[in-house]
Amino acid sequence: MGKLTTHVLDTALGKPAAGLRIEIWQEQLLKTVVTNADGRADGPLLEGAAFTNGLYELRFFAGDYLRAQGSQLAEPLFLDVIPIRFGIADASQHFHVPLLLSPFGYSTYRGS
Repeated sequence: MGKLTTHVLDTALGKPAAGLRIEIWQEQLLKTVVTNADGRADGPLLEGAAFTNGLYELRFFAGDYLRAQGSQLAEPLFLDVIPIRFGIADASQHFHVPLLLSPFGYSTYRGS
């Protein structure tokens, strides 16, 4: 059974990004989650019949998270909402889309 997961790490602080809101979109908003103390959702973002082939977008609300860390950052922030669009051609597989985050950059990849 396929599923979609994520993990957010704050590379500036060297720790998981706890309390970061993520929206899951597929033409419309499907779900909203908030990362736990390990920087992960408490379960898969999508799985089973809810996870189908198609185009998806994860919206990571990095600005809200960064402000909550108490860092003295200039407004407006360089990064606020980070959208990551990706395609799923075989929803029977596990797709892991992590985010490595700092106030001035980010990185992602297809993980396992």
